[in-house]
Amino acid sequence: MNAFVHWLQHDTAGLLTLAVLSVAVLLLLIIKVKLEPFIALIVVGVLVALAAGVPIAKLVGTPIKSSDSLLETGFGSILGHIAPIIGLGTVLGAIMERSGGADVLTTRLLKLFGPKGAPLAMGLTGVILGIPVFFDIGIFVLAPLVYVAAKRGGRSLVLYAMPMLAGLSMTHAFLPPHPGPVAAAGLLGVDLGWLIIMGLVCGIPAWLVSGVWWGSYIGRRVLVDVPDEFVPAEPDSVGPDNPEKDGPDDTPAGGVATAGGVATAGGVATAVRTRPPSVALISSVILLPMVLILGATVGTVALPAGPAQSVLVFLGTPTIALTVAVLVAMYLLGVRRGIGVTELGRLTGESLKPIGMILLVVGAGSFFGAVLRATGVGEALAGSMTAGGLPVIVSAYLISSALRLAQGSATVAIVTTAGIIEPIVTAGGYSHAQIALIVISVSAGSIIASHVNDGGFWIVAKYFNMSVKDTLKTWTVLETILSVVGFAMAVLVWQVV
Repeated sequence: MNAFVHWLQHDTAGLLTLAVLSVAVLLLLIIKVKLEPFIALIVVGVLVALAAGVPIAKLVGTPIKSSDSLLETGFGSILGHIAPIIGLGTVLGAIMERSGGADVLTTRLLKLFGPKGAPLAMGLTGVILGIPVFFDIGIFVLAPLVYVAAKRGGRSLVLYAMPMLAGLSMTHAFLPPHPGPVAAAGLLGVDLGWLIIMGLVCGIPAWLVSGVWWGSYIGRRVLVDVPDEFVPAEPDSVGPDNPEKDGPDDTPAGGVATAGGVATAGGVATAVRTRPPSVALISSVILLPMVLILGATVGTVALPAGPAQSVLVFLGTPTIALTVAVLVAMYLLGVRRGIGVTELGRLTGESLKPIGMILLVVGAGSFFGAVLRATGVGEALAGSMTAGGLPVIVSAYLISSALRLAQGSATVAIVTTAGIIEPIVTAGGYSHAQIALIVISVSAGSIIASHVNDGGFWIVAKYFNMSVKDTLKTWTVLETILSVVGFAMAVLVWQVV
């Protein structure tokens, strides 16, 4: 027995066995037992630590002091970084939704591209609005506008929905302030400015191939009608050309309902404004935090140390940049347009409710990664991957893809993969640009082949009137293309950075 314990705790083969068993138990608890992922991650992390012989005091601390325990430092090291970013990003998205900006943006793009270009217009709307808005909330907000575009065009709903869904999914997977890329960046220690650059470089081509090309191809072959009860009022009833009219007032399937001029999406009310904001204003508010963050990245590289660089670094710190953007949005899209401070406070509180579970999963995943490092499992895995000859960017993608396919949650796939590969990244001496590409690889793997174990699969099926078979033929393939092309772009860029 002692020989087995020694083998399990100190031999490379034993540590690798422990790693495989830990992932297997994690998947069993999530898939079969239906345990919440954050609880499953804590349970497996504790079990791995005990099996590897980590002292109790190091694992959980003592009654006198626990601040330097693996449990507390594992959670705290990541949450201190990502919690304000995700929280502020969520509030910014809620204000954008509340202002009616999605209606204005979609209407302007539909007019700009015309009937034939309506699918591309919906795709661009998904990309732009997807930066500050969570994926599912983006669907809730944009679905009624997709219904109208499809009804006007007289073609399959799939043709208009796929580009929009690809835009939302791309930004959600590859760009801050969304939880997945922010969590991976925090765990692997990369500047968010580099992540924005690499996310755009890899994500835009992936969106074009999966959303525009694949969406156009499959939209002509999978015919899905728009039921009459799905169609709200015309979207151009809300916009600069018709400022006095109300917005959608029917109830599309899936819960995007409107009554008395107030639309509800994901539990957050969206009052249809009588004075909708301009496209320029909406675009400026969306891009403001990204420009500030990129300014800090560029300033650090291009400017000598001094006041100018200090100002750029301060304003470009993600938490500061998003705080500035939220305050600007509160004033320009809220107070200035007649939304009271009390209403803004209620909106903020409502929008923050859904992120609690996300933060718990990320924190638990960080704890699991800390245990892997402390036990030597991470180093053993790193050594085996290196010996296998696979570059870290490829290993990251394969691990993330396998975890995604097995249990469905992109967040779990990201934080678990980041914990596994962190020793390789730390020891590899990679540049920020390279680490950002590794994060893109992890994020790309986390969205591959969305199927029946993924909540997003059912949201798409429900909102766009598709059977399981049609959803697999359209959405699942779209996510796979988005994943593969995003990863391929990361590998391509890797060759030149």
